[in-house]
Amino acid sequence: MNNDRKPFHVMQRRDVLGLALVGIAAAVLPSQRALADSVDTLKNFLQNVSSLRAKFTQVVVSSQNDRTRTSSGTFVLSRPNRFRFDYLKPYEQQIISDGQNLWLYDVDLEQVTQREYSSAMGSTPAALLAGGAQATMAQQNFTLQSAPDADGQQWIEAKPRQEEGQIRGARIGFREQTLATLQIVDNFGQTSTLAFSDVEINPVLSDTLFTFKVPDGVDLITE
Repeated sequence: MNNDRKPFHVMQRRDVLGLALVGIAAAVLPSQRALADSVDTLKNFLQNVSSLRAKFTQVVVSSQNDRTRTSSGTFVLSRPNRFRFDYLKPYEQQIISDGQNLWLYDVDLEQVTQREYSSAMGSTPAALLAGGAQATMAQQNFTLQSAPDADGQQWIEAKPRQEEGQIRGARIGFREQTLATLQIVDNFGQTSTLAFSDVEINPVLSDTLFTFKVPDGVDLITE
């Protein structure tokens, strides 16, 4: 066990709920019509995608841009409000939402943190993407604005309506109508990026993927 690492429930509060990828600004701004289409793409995603499976690579950069941390794994989503991140490298971790609770399990630290879904997620990009099927729900907690296309993606800026939330802002990138990137700056000034690959839209997912049982001998922290 590595005792030098931060406790999981502290580290994940800044890392897990903010998942992102930095886009490169386009040299030429697209037309206003093209800008509007990026928000439409997000709304179509929220209306038409009920489940998703993908691989991801996450890069976290400190507020001073002097430290980076990279991790990777797999991601599944079953709307509404159920998702699962399996971090495989460099450390094995699981983040599972069953729609009622959020479970954060660090295998190395032998520790699980349980939080109520509504209080844990709040105004986070994960809650935006995992929420209910109606597009109007996306705008209850966020102000959505189209951004210029860049890096072959359509970009949407999402700003939380409540300033006391966990993040300062987020950008969501779509490539060919498919979720490709999530970029977040949290209230500590830390930037998290999550790049998705091998994305499957509306796969059949077992309910057991979103069920978590605390392993024997593992400490449980309830918040």
